[in-house]
Amino acid sequence: MYELLGKIIVYSVWIAVVLVTLSLFVGYIALKRRVILYSFSADVLDFFYMPLKTIYARFGNTKNLDAIMVGLKNMASEEKYKRAKKRILLAPHCLRSLDCPASSARDGIQCKSCGKCPYTEIKKTAGSLGIKLYILTGSSAVKYIVKNEEFDGILGVGCNYEINKVMRSLAPLNVPVYGVPLTKDGCYNTKTDVEALYSAMKMGL
Repeated sequence: MYELLGKIIVYSVWIAVVLVTLSLFVGYIALKRRVILYSFSADVLDFFYMPLKTIYARFGNTKNLDAIMVGLKNMASEEKYKRAKKRILLAPHCLRSLDCPASSARDGIQCKSCGKCPYTEIKKTAGSLGIKLYILTGSSAVKYIVKNEEFDGILGVGCNYEINKVMRSLAPLNVPVYGVPLTKDGCYNTKTDVEALYSAMKMGL
């Protein structure tokens, strides 16, 4: 009995190692071009995320793991995201100017389109496409927005860690989440590829 149990555990560990290795390999390739098995690989990495994050923190860079997962999840949700007609844009407050005059509310920063940061044009473009912009101050704002807003697709901007975090937390909603990573992350004066963001906004519309 114990011998059988031992074999099951050993085989399970080996299967897990093989699946994770394959998924990471697919993920690394996905950073440069489209691949097959992206949805399956994203699910595998999601399941083993915490132990993988610990390993990456010990021997590598957790940013790489999150970048791989965001890339795979973007591929997995792209077609469904293209069909979404009522989208919301969740973006980080760190893209704002340091002397931003906007006030904060329960659903995030209330942009005044002052022209001091990219949000003036981002808000304008999003509005022209029928996409509602939310400039987030924290995870509590996401919970409030998701609870009170109607949408069938989400476009997220942020560092890969935050995008992956949002994708993981919103997975139970079964709503496509597409992410555009920052090109420079941090707590303030961050940057993103605005043209890539606009392309993602217009995708499928």
